[in-house]
Amino acid sequence: MEIKKIKESAYDAVDRIKNYIEAIGESVYGMPESGFKEFNTSELVKKEFEKMGLKCVTLGNIPGVKATIDTGKEGPGVAVIGELDGVICSQHKDSDNETGVVHACGHNIMIADMLGVAKVMMESMVYDELVGKIHFIAAPAEEYLEMDFRSELMEKGIIKYPTGKAELIHRGVFDDVDICVMIHALEGTHKVILESGSNGFIAKKTKYIGKASHAASAPDKGVNALYAANLGLMAINSIRETFKEESALRVHPMITKGGDAVNVIPAEVTLETFVRGSNIHDVVEANYKVNRAIVGGAVAMGAKVEIEDTPGMFPLVVDERLRNVAKEVGIELVGEDAVTTVPPSKGSTDLGDVSSIMPVIETCIGCISGGLHSPDYIVSNKETAYVTGTKFLTGMVIELLSNNSKKAKEIIKGYKPVFNYKHEYFAYADKLFLKDVYPKCDCMTDK
Repeated sequence: MEIKKIKESAYDAVDRIKNYIEAIGESVYGMPESGFKEFNTSELVKKEFEKMGLKCVTLGNIPGVKATIDTGKEGPGVAVIGELDGVICSQHKDSDNETGVVHACGHNIMIADMLGVAKVMMESMVYDELVGKIHFIAAPAEEYLEMDFRSELMEKGIIKYPTGKAELIHRGVFDDVDICVMIHALEGTHKVILESGSNGFIAKKTKYIGKASHAASAPDKGVNALYAANLGLMAINSIRETFKEESALRVHPMITKGGDAVNVIPAEVTLETFVRGSNIHDVVEANYKVNRAIVGGAVAMGAKVEIEDTPGMFPLVVDERLRNVAKEVGIELVGEDAVTTVPPSKGSTDLGDVSSIMPVIETCIGCISGGLHSPDYIVSNKETAYVTGTKFLTGMVIELLSNNSKKAKEIIKGYKPVFNYKHEYFAYADKLFLKDVYPKCDCMTDK
């Protein structure tokens, strides 16, 4: 069957199940869960896959589900990804009363549309016209939050990496995947918004350690950790002009603890920040400079400083040819005037980790208003969210795996990953973990 007819059949099937897709989206919206806690949502997805006759692989001690449609013909594996977690925004009217979590991120739309694609493929037998495998992956923990909880999971050996997709790479979930496609809800007048990439980051916790003393009667007996922190922040600001502009480097620290009492010299001050950028090697270089600035503040005041670095997310690299396929599908669905391309985002997504080893694309669907992660967030166009989104993902799978999966094979062959194998990615990521105390001695006494 020619590709046009395959897609027409699939799109008609989407129209027939649009109430199902929206109902799933609303069900997920009503059970918001934060990262690595999405067991209820994960179970919902698993049950829906099983109703379709698909066997599921679950991840045991963390949430996450994978199901696969095998066409029975040798070819590439294309994964449709949905994200399970919500974001903390307690001011939103629909946030959970206890946790403050809400799907003001549109991840419930991702899950619904992913399930919609699977249902269309199974019920209309569209997959019989394709070559290769279609994977459906419900991934946990994309939003980077509740890091104390994630650190505890890492300390217990439950997870190795703090974000869902990095952990899924580690667990082998992507081993038989060659290309990944996703959608993401976004605000905008265009219905299909093609991304050009995004920043990655290293997460940093810093604790300055001084010596407490009475702030009025004995300041000479203390070591002021707050002054040390202020000097560290000033040093960071002083080195910003040395950052490579083409890598869109960003450092945005905040003081999370400034002392214990106003009449006591601050003995412990903590900072947190991300060091972000569009090129992971430049992020690492900038992170070294930031650490040097942080340590300089401690040395100047005779304080100590503990630095803890964690690899957060790698930069998202978008394959141009894969984006061209997405553009074709978008124009076919909504017309050229409703499709646009946006510059690289300064934000981050853990899809960037996957893009380090294989071609991926996350295409935004203009269906919300009020802003992501905002108390004003609403889905303003459900037809676009659930119908256009599902049709887009379905069209992408068909384009990639039809005609003996010609386009998928060309994209895979021509892709130049940041790391040739996942083991190279792991080796690089593991070197980014850091936990140490500086300086090693008192610079004035060598002790």
